[in-house]
Amino acid sequence: MDTDKILYQERYQFAAKRVKQLKKFYSHLIVYIVVNLVICYINIQNLDEGESYFHWQNFITLSFWGIGLLAHAASVFLPNLIFGKNWEARRIKKYIEQESQGWE
Repeated sequence: MDTDKILYQERYQFAAKRVKQLKKFYSHLIVYIVVNLVICYINIQNLDEGESYFHWQNFITLSFWGIGLLAHAASVFLPNLIFGKNWEARRIKKYIEQESQGWE
């Protein structure tokens, strides 16, 4: 019975951690969209008569912050792609075994 409770607590902690990661990502995405919309609005307001909006300076924040947002998305949605499932647990088990062999 205790093992079931421990497993439930571990799963709950994992789920809570995952929800926090998702919440941080979605907050980051919303801030990215709002800030870039404001920047676009300001840039459009400062255009001269007949001037085109499509200058490289108008896309610096959008581009570089977008790269950071993509990296954040990858860290949230694709962690198993690089390390695979249960990578952390396998590493911890390996180090514990190495340490216990050193104690003998």
